[in-house]
Amino acid sequence: MLFEHAPRRVCLNEVSVRDGFQSEAVFVPTEDKIRLIDALSATGLARIEVTSFVSPKAIPNLRDAAEVMQAITRVPGVIYTALVPNEKGAERALACAADEINLVMSIGERHNLANMRMRCDQSLAQFRNIMKLVAAAPVRVNGTIATAFGCPFDGEQPLDRVLWAAGEYLAMGMHSLTLADTTGMGHPQQVADFCRAVRTAFPGVPVTAHFHNTRGMGLANVLAAVDAGVDSIDASLGGIGGCPYAPGATGNICTEDTVHMLEACGIDTGVDLDALLDLARELPTLLGHPVPGQVLQAGKRTQRQACPEAA
Repeated sequence: MLFEHAPRRVCLNEVSVRDGFQSEAVFVPTEDKIRLIDALSATGLARIEVTSFVSPKAIPNLRDAAEVMQAITRVPGVIYTALVPNEKGAERALACAADEINLVMSIGERHNLANMRMRCDQSLAQFRNIMKLVAAAPVRVNGTIATAFGCPFDGEQPLDRVLWAAGEYLAMGMHSLTLADTTGMGHPQQVADFCRAVRTAFPGVPVTAHFHNTRGMGLANVLAAVDAGVDSIDASLGGIGGCPYAPGATGNICTEDTVHMLEACGIDTGVDLDALLDLARELPTLLGHPVPGQVLQAGKRTQRQACPEAA
């Protein structure tokens, strides 16, 4: 039976303002980022990945990371996260009082080289240095296992490699894990198997699933992960974003579509869907192009349309 082992509540984590904005053709003004994050904070989201403390030369669209992180209005209960690529980034995140830092390594070696310009062993060595740096700080650390469900260059990754990366992260003292389908290669059976295996191998460790809709399986993968007991899902307002290091890798799963689907299935998210839709309607003007969110275009399933009169 579907959702026989599903949690009663699934937390939604918003990544549009980092994962989405970083690859846009235009720079979203700092004040607009702050305004959007403040509005998102009031919708019931569990976590917002605010920005990345990366070199402005590498990602010019996030050159205002410190300014944004310091200016947002923080709502109690919402976790404000920053992606951190190195020790300098970790120092900047700490200076801005990020609640959580997110460390990312692709277990596909060639994707890690393209994305992080490091081999996996080099990424892990850097993570160990970062963990020493933040050891005494009041900050949580999440470890993201990127390309967990397949690498566009190295192909499918074996479950053993996912478990290896998770074990390495937790041995360093990271507090939680994210399994990321970075370029949308995962399928529901694989997602269910991998999520169950990770939860079984590391009981009690919080696990988030991060999906892209590159091949149209994003929401199906959410259902598979939730049915396997995962209670935390990353998503992006409007479905914006995507991996810049994999041709054809379209955006993240859409936050409002994910909330709409889970709530329709009787799974509580605690998120105000109408408020999300109001914010998603602003994105085309802000970004200068349409966004792929489907509920935004079609309306909620409970919405009724005027019936055309018979001729």
